[in-house]
Amino acid sequence: MSKTVLIVEDEQAIADSIAYALRTDGFTPRHVMLGEHALAALRPMSGAAAQTPVLVVLDVGLPDMSGLEVCRRLRQFSEVPVIFLTARSDEIDRIVGLEIGADDYVTKPFSPRELVARIRVILRRAGVAQAPREAGMTIAAPVVATAPARFELRALEARVLFHGQQLDLTRYEYLLLKTLLEYPGHVLSRAQLMERVWSGAPDTLERTVDAHVKSLRAKLRAVDAQADPIHTHRGLGYSLAGA
Repeated sequence: MSKTVLIVEDEQAIADSIAYALRTDGFTPRHVMLGEHALAALRPMSGAAAQTPVLVVLDVGLPDMSGLEVCRRLRQFSEVPVIFLTARSDEIDRIVGLEIGADDYVTKPFSPRELVARIRVILRRAGVAQAPREAGMTIAAPVVATAPARFELRALEARVLFHGQQLDLTRYEYLLLKTLLEYPGHVLSRAQLMERVWSGAPDTLERTVDAHVKSLRAKLRAVDAQADPIHTHRGLGYSLAGA
């Protein structure tokens, strides 16, 4: 079944190019130009469940309100994934966008095909069933979030507790640990981890995964000196002990 992606963009040409790329890849695009219209389309009472968007592509510079404000208000009632579009590439904008609940950030001009690829990565990470496409490198979405008992994953707060103590994690350390927690016992290759954690940083080398695993292990051992829940599988990747 096709999945609806809501495009919130006041420039028709940009919206049309995104919509075309989405249709080509099996999605159903829906387009609105104003933030208020987007919020109305995303509220639970609007339309049938089948038409509820699985992701929002949200322009930061809308005529009626900032896309940042749309996202803030959206997060009061929905956790639908959001990708920001913006003409500005300032790091502070990216940080603000991610802190208020965005899942990714794309700077104009951009490739619509790359945007659709990022959409697929985010939906896989969120465990959303996707439109059919050619076979690729995927892993099964988790049936339920069954983090080992030593861990407490608070995804809405972007926090992880270990033995009841909050871990002081960087953005990528958090995303890496979150991914491992969502697939306890599964061996994930570096490429799979790169696809899910570093999707917005395409120039990052796979060895970055090793460096972040090392720093995560150090932070876990700072809480429990005997802890070693992240297992290395030589030539294969990493897994998190499921018990």
